[in-house]
Amino acid sequence: MTPLSPRFQAVIDDIDAANAQDPRQDSVAGTLRPREVVYSERMSECLALLYPEASEALRIAARAQHICRWQIPRQNYRLGREGYNAWRSACRDHHGALTSAIMRRHGYAENEIAQAAKIIRKEQLKRDPESQALENVVAVVFVQHYLDEFVADHKDYDDAKLADILKKTLRKMDPTGHAAVLALPLPAGTVRIIDIALK
Repeated sequence: MTPLSPRFQAVIDDIDAANAQDPRQDSVAGTLRPREVVYSERMSECLALLYPEASEALRIAARAQHICRWQIPRQNYRLGREGYNAWRSACRDHHGALTSAIMRRHGYAENEIAQAAKIIRKEQLKRDPESQALENVVAVVFVQHYLDEFVADHKDYDDAKLADILKKTLRKMDPTGHAAVLALPLPAGTVRIIDIALK
């Protein structure tokens, strides 16, 4: 495993402290915890499994993928695809800016800061290995921890519609990500939808 610098943990601590302010709560093993803290820990855990040799920039980007996301409410943007894309773009810029400020405060070089922000924004997907790695981790975490909830919240969607939505996520992944998703212990219904999406 790649040795980590002393400043790395300080950056992670600052990211966690920021996410701990999330007013939204998720129940994990019967305990309510800030939503983005839960999400960021899941991102780090998945990254460690899939990419144990990940650089500090990639590890930081994974931890900060949704840093303070509640500060950019979805309802502030129009309904529909155009509004959704505008919201996602604003979120990526927000996460990148917050993470850059934290890394700068702890003495990271500008090229390292720029790389972390680039990964968070998922620039050059399919061409930049670290951006692609983060995309894989995002998708695996979604399928493992949030897909069932999404399906439950959209009971009016049939398998074909759910598979079409999931296909858009899977299309952004590479074979490493696909293999990780297929290796997850998932309910039969979820596996069925994934099988449809991968065809």
